[in-house]
Amino acid sequence: MNRLSTEKQAQILACLVEGNSMRATCRIAGVAKKTPEKLLRDIGQACWDYHNKHVRNLTVKRVQCDEVWSFVGCKSKNVPISKRQLFGWGSVWTWTAIDSDSKLMIAWHVGERNVRSALTFMHDVRSRLANRVQLTSDGWRPYLQATAGAFNYQVDYAMLEKIYGPDPNVNKPEARYSPGVCVGAKKIYICGYPDEQHISTSYAERNNLTMRMQMRRFTRLTNGFSKKLDYHCHALGECPRRS
Repeated sequence: MNRLSTEKQAQILACLVEGNSMRATCRIAGVAKKTPEKLLRDIGQACWDYHNKHVRNLTVKRVQCDEVWSFVGCKSKNVPISKRQLFGWGSVWTWTAIDSDSKLMIAWHVGERNVRSALTFMHDVRSRLANRVQLTSDGWRPYLQATAGAFNYQVDYAMLEKIYGPDPNVNKPEARYSPGVCVGAKKIYICGYPDEQHISTSYAERNNLTMRMQMRRFTRLTNGFSKKLDYHCHALGECPRRS
C-alpha cells in the first residue's frame, strides 16, 4: 500500500465511493484485490479516529435520531441456522443522530435494533454534547430506556410516532416494494419541554435517503450489499464493534 501514489489511492477511493465493487475497483485501478480492502480499512479507521477526537463539546440545539436498515452476508431469512445468533449476519442497523441546524452527523452506531444498541448509541450521543438539547426520535421503544439511561432525563425529549394505514394497492404487483402509506403522525412528549414545532425527524429521514442513494451497500434489491461486517463498518467510517 505504501508503494501506491496519492493519485492511485484517490482513484481507488473514488471508485468505492461511486458504488463500484471491490473486484470492479481492482479492474479499473489495476491493483490486487487486497489493495482496496486494506485502503478501506485504513481510511475507515482514520475517519473514525478523526470524528471521535474532534466531534466533541457540541453546542447544538436540536438533535434528530433514526435507524437505517441494511444487511450483511445475506438477508435474515437466508442466514444459516449455525450463524443466526451471530451479529454481523443478516439484518444490521445503523443508528444515526443529526444536528437539525448544521446537518452535522453527531454520532452513528452499527448494531442491532434492540435496547443494547440503543444504549450504546445514546451514550455516545450524550458524550459529544456540551449543553441540554431538544431530542426527537421515532416511536421505537428502546429509545425510552436508552435516553433515560444516557441523559438521566436532562433533555427535552419527544417521539414522533408515524401512523400507517392500509394501502389500496397492496395486492398489485407494482406496489410490491412500496412502503406503507403514512396517514398521520403523533407527537409524544416524554420529558422536559420540547418545542412542538421542532418535534420532527425529517432531517434524519432525509439523511437516510442520502445514505441509500450514495452508498451502494445500503441500496435495496441489489447484489452490492456488504459481505463482511468489518467492511460495512469501515465504509461508514466506524471502527468495527460488536452490538
